[in-house]
Amino acid sequence: MSQYVVTGRKESAELSSTSQFRHPPVVLLDGTAALPREVLGNKGYGINAMRRQGLPVPPAFCITTEVCEQYFTDPDATTNSIRDEVRDKLRWLEDETSRTFGRGPRPLLVSVRSGAPLSMPGMLDTVLDLGIDDPVESTLAALHDPDFAADTRRRFNHMYRRIVLGDENATVPEDPFAQLSGAIGAVFSSWNSPRAIAYRKHHGLSEIGGTAVVVQAMVFGNMDANSGTGVLFSRNPMTGSAEPFGEWLPRGQGEDVVSGTFDVQPISALHSDQAAVYQELMMAATTLERIAKDVQDIEFTVEQGKLWLLQTRVAKRSAQAAVRLALAFHDEGQIDDREVLRRINPTHLTTLLQPALQPEIRLAATLLAKGLPACPGVVSGIAHTDVDEAIDAAEEGQDVILVRSSTSPDDIQGMMAACGIVTEIGGATSHAAVVSRELHRPTVVGCGTGVADALAGKQITIDGTEGEVREGILELTAWSEEDSPDLVALGRMARQHSPLRAHAVGDYPTLDDNTESGVRAALAAGMTDVVSERPLVAMLSAARLQLNTSADQQG
Repeated sequence: MSQYVVTGRKESAELSSTSQFRHPPVVLLDGTAALPREVLGNKGYGINAMRRQGLPVPPAFCITTEVCEQYFTDPDATTNSIRDEVRDKLRWLEDETSRTFGRGPRPLLVSVRSGAPLSMPGMLDTVLDLGIDDPVESTLAALHDPDFAADTRRRFNHMYRRIVLGDENATVPEDPFAQLSGAIGAVFSSWNSPRAIAYRKHHGLSEIGGTAVVVQAMVFGNMDANSGTGVLFSRNPMTGSAEPFGEWLPRGQGEDVVSGTFDVQPISALHSDQAAVYQELMMAATTLERIAKDVQDIEFTVEQGKLWLLQTRVAKRSAQAAVRLALAFHDEGQIDDREVLRRINPTHLTTLLQPALQPEIRLAATLLAKGLPACPGVVSGIAHTDVDEAIDAAEEGQDVILVRSSTSPDDIQGMMAACGIVTEIGGATSHAAVVSRELHRPTVVGCGTGVADALAGKQITIDGTEGEVREGILELTAWSEEDSPDLVALGRMARQHSPLRAHAVGDYPTLDDNTESGVRAALAAGMTDVVSERPLVAMLSAARLQLNTSADQQG
């Protein structure tokens, strides 16, 4: 990996120039950045938007996605070309925090985080607590507490060795600028990691481009008893209900929550512990949701009783929540019919219309494990605890349930191959939960230690709505489009905008392919009415095609 040179030899004018970039390569996220999400990345864009609203956000700057694109062409020249701008923005962080990067009586530590233009939860790398060495640890111990200082140093060394050096026994550089060098290079390089490539391929995302890098002043959820970290969804991303949903971990840092390796508390625990902070958080969530007109996924830290917002993004959600939330925002007057139809895709409907488990069948089967519901739906298969074995079994046509202690980004290919996911530990905002909702894989998390060994090799059925794992391959009963009031309402909307009328029965041509390509072919053939096994799916596909065509023409 190329080192990011911030000190050392004098570079040529060609290498130090930033003229090869279309936009400024290093940008302050102070609320004034006028660049699009594609340049700032999702994380940087959200931080800038929060600062614009005057919300409590630690100061940060962004190295843009354009730099990442150039980095893969010529790493050394690219990183050298932005060296001075990064140093300048670090001085701005120092001024904003009244601290000094990696030294001094009030040291500044930073996080170095990825920021892809489209959210890729857990696929790219992050390094926290950067800028600490022996003198800084001693200073933090004197300023705050020796246990806090030691914990912060331990966290940094572990993360830096694992992510940047790739060796748990390697020597971490003492120089904070050398630390920053390695971290920026590691975040850029993670764009081409196997897990990130597999994720983009699965979702059909372009291979062109790269990730931004956000450098942000650290705030510490592990500082004392009045500190902690958490994740808040402004509405429930599993069910779509209009209530805040999230998790809180006292004396922790953000990676502790999303990794799923710590036992977390419901967000209501923050209200019990620090009611004023909770109310401030809820007000911020309302503001951000109103601006985006969509559900927000907010990462936050509380440091000694003060709230800090670290990130906001549009929340990943289950298929059920996608439909319910789109209709709710429509009913509230925040979005119109067209936006509802853009937010709900045929995959959401196909997932919702999968066969379901009836109560009498469910209760008659032996309960093997109970946990937190993370993504609704019911699936059956054989439990596999090894990712490679799960992938092989799925490729052989087996229905696979991936059962792990917890999932990590390296498990993404196994998660995509599986029909459903079960974890021993982790909460509803853990990696397994967030990614499963995006993949629409029924998931149960936090089932308890030993569950993986107990389930391995068994035929099981998981219920991601009830949070249960039952013995055997259980019989499911199919739903119809008329079984759900949400789907009935969506059907009325789709019929108003679809150029294709789809019917369950009738004397019309049969449409066997409800996908976008199949519907496009039917429209090209001049069809106006068809018979379809899934009329709503067909009309939604047609309506979305019509809207996209109109948008292209207007553009």
